[in-house]
Amino acid sequence: MTIQLPDLPYAPDALSPHISERTISFHYDKHHAGYVKAVNNGVAGTPDEGRALEDLVCSLPAGGLFNAAAQTWNHNFYWQSMSPGGGGEPSGDLAAALEASFGGVDAFQADFAAGAVGNFASGWGWLVFDGSGGDQGGSLRIVQTDDAQTPLTDDLTPLLVIDVWEHAYYLDYQNARAAYVDAFVEHLISWEFASANYGAALDARSR
Repeated sequence: MTIQLPDLPYAPDALSPHISERTISFHYDKHHAGYVKAVNNGVAGTPDEGRALEDLVCSLPAGGLFNAAAQTWNHNFYWQSMSPGGGGEPSGDLAAALEASFGGVDAFQADFAAGAVGNFASGWGWLVFDGSGGDQGGSLRIVQTDDAQTPLTDDLTPLLVIDVWEHAYYLDYQNARAAYVDAFVEHLISWEFASANYGAALDARSR
């Protein structure tokens, strides 16, 4: 089974003016597609050929092939974490969980933005579900990862992510990472996607 570059969940210009079609064309068509090509080339003719992408990410040792696989998975997740007309606030179980873990949506957004802006490296800012709380039911956490690292390898369930590699924003915002992060938080977060991931995590925990 060849690892595929998934279709974008919206048109390349749909996130404008917050992320331009030009940025999407470089980010998706070149960077993301390049990672997909690299992981397929890396597994070709090896026992790893045909394995699912998430299995590769969770089992490969550190190195070039892990980087290609993890960056492919991270980017797949990143595109879905955004939607045209996104932002605003979640409702239901996720809103209650954000209240319990951070003191509310506004407090979460402030902490999430601060973490993403403050990540010194190229990397990723994540909202994750940590189910290690035993009978306490788990909690939500904000996690920063550098380079290709992903919460999957730490048994955490990603709910949404922002890419803070420079290629995600430099054409639109130059060195103003904070402006890009603010645009993501205020206008692009797909709370529907995050809520679906949270619901799936709760369902898996109850089984």
